[in-house]
Amino acid sequence: MATAQKNTCVPDALGAASGPDPAADAGGHSAADVPSPENLLQEYTELRERFRRTTNALASAAHDLKTPLSILNGYVELLQSEKLGPVTDRQREVLHDMQANGKRLQQYIQDFLTFSALETGGLRMHFDQGNINDCLSGVCKLWSGRFQEKGIALYFLANDKLPVFPFDAPKLERVISNLLENSFKFTPQGGTVWLHAEPHMWDRRTAAVPSAAERRRQNLSHPNAVKVSVSDSGPGIPAEFHLEVFDDFFRLPGTESQEGMGLGLAIARRLVQGMGGKIWVESETGAGCKFSFLVPYKPAAAAASKGKNR
Repeated sequence: MATAQKNTCVPDALGAASGPDPAADAGGHSAADVPSPENLLQEYTELRERFRRTTNALASAAHDLKTPLSILNGYVELLQSEKLGPVTDRQREVLHDMQANGKRLQQYIQDFLTFSALETGGLRMHFDQGNINDCLSGVCKLWSGRFQEKGIALYFLANDKLPVFPFDAPKLERVISNLLENSFKFTPQGGTVWLHAEPHMWDRRTAAVPSAAERRRQNLSHPNAVKVSVSDSGPGIPAEFHLEVFDDFFRLPGTESQEGMGLGLAIARRLVQGMGGKIWVESETGAGCKFSFLVPYKPAAAAASKGKNR
């Protein structure tokens, strides 16, 4: 049986263990550890540049993985087609698992490439007139098979009150798909997921830093945005994590074994903000989740930015 060793503290030759440094603060940091105000900007700039280079390097590595992975997936499909000869039932099961894991890895790579492009400002918005009902219906069709296999009911009813307005359809589809994937992962068998969209009156400040004279309410008489919601009957999210779930690489405590890199909601947040909207979650532990986001009917000029900050 293994035994735990007792930790010991041995003072060094300079007597460091004899007492605290009188120049250290309450957190144990000495004055020499604190950068001077003159160096703060330089250190911040260097840190941002290092982060940018690291992100670009990882994105380049992820991009280089796409081609060999596509080749491997192609060979798996070729074997499944039995054009190279018949396969046994057991071999077919193995090929099916290989294909599923290949697609999963492909999705991880795509998530990281999207995150990298958003982080470095390489992903821009392209707004075109469209019907958001068609967009939502198309995403539901893509996910309906997986929901049925897991025994989860997926409901969506088109809303004829929604007008045709300019939005970035591929980016919006990605947001909805990420929210549906999140509900799919955490909703148990026999559960239900609802996708809903409706016109919304969004009272918001016209400036990033409004003046004292600016009113919060704009006295709107007509909806100026669409509100899209994805609700589920899953375990819910504790209130203390309602903001953190949208952070990069964040995972709720106890869900570390779930698939994914913790980027789905972070990507959704950046894309929604890139369209000039906002996203949030309403949930209580044991009472399911409701993720909602707003997209304005008239995209602001600044909506072409990557929308990084919350």
